[in-house]
Amino acid sequence: MPSKRKKKPLLTMPSKRKKKATASSSSSKSASPKKLKLTEELSTEEAQKSSRRADTLNEPRATGSGQRSEEDRGAKKSRDSKLKRTEGETQKSSRRASGNGSDDEADAKFIGKPVPPEEARQRWPKRYEKKKGKKVVQSERSTAECASDEVIQARCHYTIALVDGRVLYNLYDDAHVHAGNEEEANYICKIVEMFESVDGTPYFTAQWYYRGRDTVIEKAFDINPKRVFYSEVQDDNPLDCLIEKLNIERVPLNVDLEAKRQSIPVCDYYCDALYLLPYSTFMNLPEEKKLAGSETSSTISSEIDINEVSEVNSKLVEDCKVEECNEATLLDIYSGCGAMSTGLCVGAQLSGLNLVTKWAVDLNEHACDSLKLNHPETEVRNEAADDYLSLLKEWQKLCVYFDLIRHEGVQPELDIYFDEDEEEEDDDESSNEEDDSGDSEIFEVEKILAICYGDPKKTGKRGLYFKVHWKGYTADDDTWEPIQGLGNCKERIKRFVTDKFKLKSLPLPGDVDVICGGPPCQGISGFNRFRDKDNPLNDEKNKQLLVFMDFVQFLKPKYVLMENVVDLVKFSDGYLGRYALGRLVEMNYQVRMGLMAAGAYGLPQFRMRVFLWGAQPAEILPSLPLPTHDVVVRGVIPNLFEVDNFENRDEMPYNKQPITEFQQLIRLSKDELLSSPNPSKQLVLYDHQPLILNSDDYQRVCRIPKRKGANFRDLPGVRVRPDNIVEWDPNVERVYLDSGKPLVPDYAMSFVKGSSSKPFRRLWWDETVPTVVTRAEPHNQAILHPEQDRVLTIRENARLQGFPDYYKLSGPVKERYIQVGNAVAVPVSRALGYTLGLAYQGRTNNEALFKLPPKFPDFLGRLSSTSSETDS
Repeated sequence: MPSKRKKKPLLTMPSKRKKKATASSSSSKSASPKKLKLTEELSTEEAQKSSRRADTLNEPRATGSGQRSEEDRGAKKSRDSKLKRTEGETQKSSRRASGNGSDDEADAKFIGKPVPPEEARQRWPKRYEKKKGKKVVQSERSTAECASDEVIQARCHYTIALVDGRVLYNLYDDAHVHAGNEEEANYICKIVEMFESVDGTPYFTAQWYYRGRDTVIEKAFDINPKRVFYSEVQDDNPLDCLIEKLNIERVPLNVDLEAKRQSIPVCDYYCDALYLLPYSTFMNLPEEKKLAGSETSSTISSEIDINEVSEVNSKLVEDCKVEECNEATLLDIYSGCGAMSTGLCVGAQLSGLNLVTKWAVDLNEHACDSLKLNHPETEVRNEAADDYLSLLKEWQKLCVYFDLIRHEGVQPELDIYFDEDEEEEDDDESSNEEDDSGDSEIFEVEKILAICYGDPKKTGKRGLYFKVHWKGYTADDDTWEPIQGLGNCKERIKRFVTDKFKLKSLPLPGDVDVICGGPPCQGISGFNRFRDKDNPLNDEKNKQLLVFMDFVQFLKPKYVLMENVVDLVKFSDGYLGRYALGRLVEMNYQVRMGLMAAGAYGLPQFRMRVFLWGAQPAEILPSLPLPTHDVVVRGVIPNLFEVDNFENRDEMPYNKQPITEFQQLIRLSKDELLSSPNPSKQLVLYDHQPLILNSDDYQRVCRIPKRKGANFRDLPGVRVRPDNIVEWDPNVERVYLDSGKPLVPDYAMSFVKGSSSKPFRRLWWDETVPTVVTRAEPHNQAILHPEQDRVLTIRENARLQGFPDYYKLSGPVKERYIQVGNAVAVPVSRALGYTLGLAYQGRTNNEALFKLPPKFPDFLGRLSSTSSETDS
């Protein structure tokens, strides 16, 4: 009986494991796999150092290359340990079953003639490499994804086996494998090799299928129990582990779930996707191959090296001409001021795809104003995302009702709102109708102006509303009216719907090519003391993750990109991250997840974030861009106009020339950035004003020395103990400000129990910041300018986030800081936009990682080649 085996492949690269199988034993033992982490991280050395300084992640991390660390290689893990990544791993999780040790050949034996020796050596060369006195170890980059270090040597190979004296198995049959535990479901495999070891023991090589619960998704989302995912994970097992043959049907992915359901034939299981452990990838099955044979042949899996990096050749770069772009549409949900979609569009255009943010929605009014200001072509909606989704569903019903589209699954049932006997004419329909009573006024709808879903009148009644302009009244008298109250206005509503339909003011299923967004999940924030660890999805503060996935399910875009904080894959064992993956997989999207640090893409801040790609089956799944370079504060802000604490101008001219490549790039106008013909110059600097500190804080800031590491601890009356805890110096009298408040506030002394040096700390030129936040108060963060007595300005924070200088923000000063702090770092989204553009145009393969062109994003050579300083 095989021993119990723990198989929990989770969220990223499996580790290489030792196999203890020898030619003299009839069973193979294996250490259980380690628990897979939810994501793969792409970062540079500097970003990793920043991570440790910021204490952002409490675990080791892998570089973008995905190479295994030496100390992890071959490390044995306990059977009950969960899979957990170590630095540099490329996770290769085994799904090995153990035999019962029986030598009874009647129970399991090969029959028929063996494969001719020359053919066997050609198909499985590693089985015949053993030299006397030497151990043959499998290559580190095994193309078979085998979890074994040591290769069992073969005497000969077969193509037919008889197990239990009654079941015949052929090479490439699918089968159940004994799990070794009555409580655990049998494992599922494809038999890709049959061989007899040099000591006569019969073995088969299993290439494993995963059930949904055995993948990174685990129990976060229910996947059809008959649906399995093929993998590239292989290992060797005793022949007597086989239980029964299976009929596994290969079915193509299809986002039309009903059509797919009808296409599934009668079978034991069906398989529609390839599951690759690195970067939690689910993707289309490769073309089926009945190979005569390579050593790694199988009927489904072709050779795919997930760690292979795509190089951009010179011809690809030369072909990136913006003027030759195709066009694609994007919907930005939870858009904020538009940083994520802006970066995606710029990156896509650099790749040759004209990606346009056609629609955007956000609840913050000032963020919406900023987006409109910089993207006048975008339909920006200032409302809750779930209300917007409800509106789109109602909009579809209206379009079906007025015969603008056909959709068999939509039953509008809008006749209940409109008068059936209405024969409304144009504007003179009621010209002959006068008020007979003379005591009441008739209000006539002249025009429908807008539409929304929610409760715009604050009456407590949610539903579909139209904004009405009344005949004979001014715009100040326009009102929102529920559809139920406009029963005699069918023609005017039809006219409005028809006009907006032609303009595609609201997207319908099939209109959106790309959806991007970062659904807020405050319920998992470390600042939330009441987090629900047992049922995160029951927390109302995490509801927007469900709403985001509902958008995808309704609109069915070609591509999806979701961004979120690292807690998505850490809190409650990564439950929400697993759920997000599961939802997309259930909708039959290809998916890939990874971590990216802004500091690895040319910004002086760490800012680690999770990114989840989704792609329809007919599309190529975009890659994750590899890190490019790092910079420090010196390369970003020194050449800006010198301002003081009381600066209140929204605009000012540049007074210094750019010095570093970063400064040259950040000052390009939008036309220059996209190499437009006859580009305009960016001559005005926007938003270069700080939060004006109150008198007390300003006096404190002026007393902080202008040197590296200076903070409140440098003020008189504070001393630091050997354990790095601050305390009052009893030999120094406490200093007070003009207001009567102490120079050193009590909250600075008690912050993080006196161990923090962040209050009133200056940044320095050779540093990076952990994360740009939404507040500018210096009470508990390092945000003071290195050499000026003020906090960093809005524009300086925006540069730390990679916003181009042409991007002007709207709203009060504090609101603009919030917009910048909530944004996705523009260089990160720009890099993602580039890989999206290549995938959209079919100009890349399905590699997990992609190497951006040298000098990206200036690989077209728009910047001056002369620079007196480097960014770092």
